[in-house]
Amino acid sequence: MKKIFLLALLCGCLHVGAATKVKRIEPANWFVGMKNPSLQLMVYGKNIRQAKFSTDYPGVKVDSVVRLDSPNYLLVYLNVKDAQAGTMKLKFDKQIVNYPLNNRQMAGEDHVGFTNADVLYMLMPDRFASGSSKNDQIKGMNPYVNDRSEPSLRHGGDLEGIRQHLDYFNQLGVTALWLTPVLENNSPDSHGYSTYHGYATTNYYQVDPRFGSNEEYIRLVQDAHAKGLKVVMDMIFNHCGFEHPWVKDMPSKDWFNTPEWLSEAQDANASGVDRNTGMGDKKTASSYLQTSYKLTPVLDPYASKIDMHETVDGWFVPSMPDLNQRNSHVMRYLIQNSEWWIETVGIDGIRMDTYPYADRDGMAEWMKCLNEEYPNFNTVGETWVAEPAYTAAWQKDSKLSKKNSYLKTVMDFAFFERVNQAKTEETDHWSKGFYRIYNSLCYDYLYPNPSSVMAFIENHDTDRFLGNGKDVNSLKQALALLLTIKRIPQLYYGTEILMNGTKEVTDGNVRKDFPGGFPGDTHNAFSKDGRTHDENAMFDWVSKLLHWRQGNEVIVHGEQTQFIPVDGVYVVARQYKGKAVMTILNGTDHDAICQVKRYAEIIGGRLKATDIISGDTVRLDQNIRLSPRQTLIIEIK
Repeated sequence: MKKIFLLALLCGCLHVGAATKVKRIEPANWFVGMKNPSLQLMVYGKNIRQAKFSTDYPGVKVDSVVRLDSPNYLLVYLNVKDAQAGTMKLKFDKQIVNYPLNNRQMAGEDHVGFTNADVLYMLMPDRFASGSSKNDQIKGMNPYVNDRSEPSLRHGGDLEGIRQHLDYFNQLGVTALWLTPVLENNSPDSHGYSTYHGYATTNYYQVDPRFGSNEEYIRLVQDAHAKGLKVVMDMIFNHCGFEHPWVKDMPSKDWFNTPEWLSEAQDANASGVDRNTGMGDKKTASSYLQTSYKLTPVLDPYASKIDMHETVDGWFVPSMPDLNQRNSHVMRYLIQNSEWWIETVGIDGIRMDTYPYADRDGMAEWMKCLNEEYPNFNTVGETWVAEPAYTAAWQKDSKLSKKNSYLKTVMDFAFFERVNQAKTEETDHWSKGFYRIYNSLCYDYLYPNPSSVMAFIENHDTDRFLGNGKDVNSLKQALALLLTIKRIPQLYYGTEILMNGTKEVTDGNVRKDFPGGFPGDTHNAFSKDGRTHDENAMFDWVSKLLHWRQGNEVIVHGEQTQFIPVDGVYVVARQYKGKAVMTILNGTDHDAICQVKRYAEIIGGRLKATDIISGDTVRLDQNIRLSPRQTLIIEIK
């Protein structure tokens, strides 16, 4: 197992007896054999800006030394194209730092990302399972508590808890795990809120110690790979956490967007805003700029400058300072950080949070760099506008945009919105119910690659699909579509056992603990014996569908045909090499008839099909009777 105890590495690299100027260097190590030979070293240390830098390591050239506004940072750009693995000696005045250059574990081309052959299972480490109590309280971190009775505080889940339940994912049938951010979020609790969610990064190279160590993250990924599971890392380039060292001591005046408020925010009495939670009266902070949360200006050909400024340069919340990706040093730092995690941990994909909020050109440069270094890797960007044209314009090689994003996968918020509307409606002859899905999928011609669009019915930022109820029939219909259409499907943890909840009180109510994952739980949904009858029925249904989907060429490679809903019945078909799959949904609250002759172009002369859930034979020489809200997936060979 690779050893990357970051603190030990940084402290151990200092030459004995040297004057302590360098506090740390990011990244703590790098790799030879990268296609891009440039290495940015961000050096932290009191008054380090004026230090004279040199290195005589064979094959390494000093491209530039950048002295920033703050005296406590220094940027060094090295060219390591001709270097071999070993230990570089970096000299800062009289201080010598030993810096590791490592061989890569594999070539960039061998890092294979997630595809539409996968099913991603999204989970929150804090809310899934606790594998160790040793990391519940970490000395030296800002004040926090673990309290499972409070939905917005930390609950104590960790990486080890996830690792101990890898067999559960295999039993369920998913093939990839998307963990919400695991990096350090060292913000103090405030007013009953914490950053358990992980979206306020305070150290880009350190796993949050409450989740575990960098080494435990590596072990989790390695063990997941051994069980055939991929791991997707959640990253955030748009903003960091307020407790990041950059906030108290900005490297340069333009390191953040609209940073004027930071001087006010250092004085809590002047700001009027709780810097850790964003709670309070923001209007009292005269120079604070809140994002409008409106993403349309980024692509709007008629967008005003003020609208664009508010969207891209405004802060997501006061507790998350907005990084300036137009600053080339910031962008290089972020690009390099993502490469470091790919090389160090072996992650199989990245999910990028708040994608359009960051600078469009900077993010395109990031994606271009990753695609060149890792051509078979994959990244999905969160593009939260529920219109297919908007989403499609963000996908790599889109003809809808003059600027290429180079982003291979986008998130299908149109599908999410419409499937959640359809669940409460009767499918009519024009616009409601499953007509909404039909009217969304018909715009797939806008996408350069519809098979590389990620679809979902819920996630950590939305109400759960079940709301506060248990409508199993509607859930099955949504999942049947999600898992059979031309998309990369993403599930949200606990859906398979009917977990529900809404956000009207707090986001924590859609991020509840997985039952059985924590000490003292009397209900253990990880095991068949611990699940209720209804939970087992749903788990078994989902698991049957997921295992059938694995390696299914019809679903992965098949052409898609959808039929206009008739008499409330919606049909989507997939065909490949003489085989076909039909997903048949009764979108009404009464019995319906599936008129078999209408689907002759799919069925052909075949007389029988197989219900993939029950295994029963379905006759195709007669109409199919459907009960209210029935879901039927049939395989025709």
